[in-house]
Amino acid sequence: MGSVRGGKSGGIFGVGETTAKMMKGNIDVKFRDVAGCEEAKLEIMEFVNFLKNPKQYHDLGAKIPRGAMLTGPPGTGKTLLAKATAGEANVPFITVNGSEFLEMFVGVGPARVRDMFAMARKNAPCILFIDEIDAVGRKRGQGTFGGHSEQENTLNQLLVEMDGFNSDTNVVVLAGTNRADILDPALMRPGRFDRQIFIGPPDIKGRASIFKVHLRPLKLPESLNKDDLSRKLAALTPGFTGADIANVCNEAALIAARHLNEYVVEKHFEQAIERVIGGLEKKTQVLQPDEKRTVAYHEAGHAVVGWFLEHADPLLKVSIIPRGKGLGYAQYLPKEQYLYTKEQLFDRMCMMLGGRVAEQIFFGRITTGAQDDLKKVTQTAYAQVRTR
Repeated sequence: MGSVRGGKSGGIFGVGETTAKMMKGNIDVKFRDVAGCEEAKLEIMEFVNFLKNPKQYHDLGAKIPRGAMLTGPPGTGKTLLAKATAGEANVPFITVNGSEFLEMFVGVGPARVRDMFAMARKNAPCILFIDEIDAVGRKRGQGTFGGHSEQENTLNQLLVEMDGFNSDTNVVVLAGTNRADILDPALMRPGRFDRQIFIGPPDIKGRASIFKVHLRPLKLPESLNKDDLSRKLAALTPGFTGADIANVCNEAALIAARHLNEYVVEKHFEQAIERVIGGLEKKTQVLQPDEKRTVAYHEAGHAVVGWFLEHADPLLKVSIIPRGKGLGYAQYLPKEQYLYTKEQLFDRMCMMLGGRVAEQIFFGRITTGAQDDLKKVTQTAYAQVRTR
């Protein structure tokens, strides 16, 4: 796979030349390497079919959507999905970051946009991917000082190139951002980015399929069933994104190598999940006996209250070994749901306050250990009043 930097020179010393990179040849990322976002893959498959069989659409008088905006939290696989689209279509893949258009020289941004689209049309049919497009696509009219006017001129040029007199239907523009709320409305209208594809955190089935992908290169014992391991790890990692899961698998391999093990086993994955959730274990931090006792009662308070409440999340593990910034550590398995009743929220708040109550009952005093719990309870209470 070759990588070519783009375009013709423009401006003094070629400063207006695009910084976009074009990858030619076989891109080794395919849709099978992207797991956990099946709906997004179905949405974007139409672009692949168009680039492979454009005549099928033109004969019916159909116009392919000009572009797609991939939005969602960080680490959910937006950039990977765009690269897989190019790999499946087997067409040139031109990639650029939104911040690369903005320089201190006036007029450089629009010149680079023109040069980039000229390179894309020259290599059509192709896929042009603009990552972190919010750097150049912010709403206009926010101010005219410093780089703001240059950013607006760059955005204006991008709008014209995507749906102006020189537009070319054989160039599919994909863009990725996790700040879709600040983008200019003109950028999001049909004819430019016709489709907005949201890629959220995967559900338990999605996480299991992502684990299968990242378990492939790891050296696992032959007796270990990858399907069973993937499902178990998916249940232990609610709310994790694809990047988090890749980090867990890599961390498990590092832990196994650190202890000179021949294989990566299930115990290493559990230790890796604990490290990602709770932070690095602090073996050098020595608590005073009184402090250790207080932390033990505090964490036990959470566990006991959660045990007797109907709607509390199941508790998986409690530890008083310091991790990260905290002195105690509790791992829960929350249900994957989007709607919560008043009773469920109330039980969660009670469970958060269980540690503080335990300190009050057994020691007659309150420590600063409940600081994080009070912060979460306050956020939940405010959210019920303001948003629910």
